[in-house]
Amino acid sequence: MSFSSFSSLRSNLVMLALFVAAGLVATQRTCAQQQVVLLRGVRLIDGTGAPPREHVSLLLRDGRIEKVGETMVVPPGTQVRELSGKTVMPGLISAHSHLGLIVDDAESSATGYTRENVSAQLKQFERYGVTTIMSLGVNRDLVYELKKEQKEGKLDGATIFTAGRGIGVPGGAPGLQAAADQIYRPATVAEARKDVDELAARHADMVKIWVDKGHGSMPEMTPEIYKAVIDEAHKQKLRVAAHEYALEDAKQLVVDDVDVLAHSVRDQVVDDAFIQSMKQHKVWYVPTFTVDESFFVYAGRPDFMQSPFFQQAAGPKLMAKFDAPGYAEKVNQDPQTEQHRKDFAVGQQNLKKLFDAGVSVGFGTDSGALPGRIPGFAEHHELELMVQAGLTPMQAITTATGDNAKLLHLTDRGTVAAGKRADLLILDADPLVDIHNTQKIFAVYHDGRSIADLPVN
Repeated sequence: MSFSSFSSLRSNLVMLALFVAAGLVATQRTCAQQQVVLLRGVRLIDGTGAPPREHVSLLLRDGRIEKVGETMVVPPGTQVRELSGKTVMPGLISAHSHLGLIVDDAESSATGYTRENVSAQLKQFERYGVTTIMSLGVNRDLVYELKKEQKEGKLDGATIFTAGRGIGVPGGAPGLQAAADQIYRPATVAEARKDVDELAARHADMVKIWVDKGHGSMPEMTPEIYKAVIDEAHKQKLRVAAHEYALEDAKQLVVDDVDVLAHSVRDQVVDDAFIQSMKQHKVWYVPTFTVDESFFVYAGRPDFMQSPFFQQAAGPKLMAKFDAPGYAEKVNQDPQTEQHRKDFAVGQQNLKKLFDAGVSVGFGTDSGALPGRIPGFAEHHELELMVQAGLTPMQAITTATGDNAKLLHLTDRGTVAAGKRADLLILDADPLVDIHNTQKIFAVYHDGRSIADLPVN
């Protein structure tokens, strides 16, 4: 046999092996979905904000919740899990996360948006009970292939929704290490509309724009550009989420019909006029406290850093950075650290004010954007920070489940009810007593499948 013939045969065998492996994965997922499971005797937090129910049973079939009730007939062949004392709540939904921007959770990378890295991050989200994410910008077009594979049952991990590349301006935000094909940077209105049309053609789930001058360090997207983006997106039946920082920008974006403010307003306390405008225009507000806190919190060595729940999510390379001599001193001496602390405090004050006034509040973390915004862990910690800001544990959980499903227009998840996807967190303790108990994960179900390789409590 010639070398070229052998090489061709080897290539064909490799392709056949990959095809068979993909088929096995799909078959395993299908079999897992078809298994009937009864979760019996749980405390149920259903994601609607309603009071918890005791001694509830859930029947799962084909990836869905078939029945919810106190008592029920057990179909033959059902796997029964006796879960007295456990709490069940919906899987967490993040309306603002990122993929492929960090490697090993420790380093920003312009070349990290690979199938292997993104897949690993999706699995980490899933292990930590974050069963759905909106990857809100800075995606390579690979994300559309991965979405398709998930729909075909060929890719595990948190379910992806995406804003594709997202739209910034030349030289402006986001100031992240990213390849040229991860962000659109239109210089004209015509280019901006063209970019939106391309996102629509690729079936992006949302459009992301960056409207921020980085404390005066970079050019800011002009109203002319972002108005064109919002107008074209709405023509294409797409909603627009805006990265913003300043109250002045947020006010104008709301008037110009943006759909989601993807970060807290942090430069000053919001006023009543802004609150009324948010309510009038039905704009969603996503706080993302992790953004500001991640710049300084690890220098203080908080107790959570000693937990396996945190350390397994952070990984050894990021932990080594935190443990390195001089790390805390460098953070504390950074002239920007005090500003981040102020931004965090203002953001917390604004969430409470907006929430109490009836503004629609969603849930996101910016996890995956930079080292320290740790996929999976960040979402549980964000719940804690929302409670710290003045929300009750039930209110925080509802923003991250049922309310976030509304934000993302997802009618098949976010709450625990018959017909919904079986995306569930099973906890060893009641998070309504202590929000930290969302970290006491006993099991995760995603699309009816029990997820193995859980983090250590």
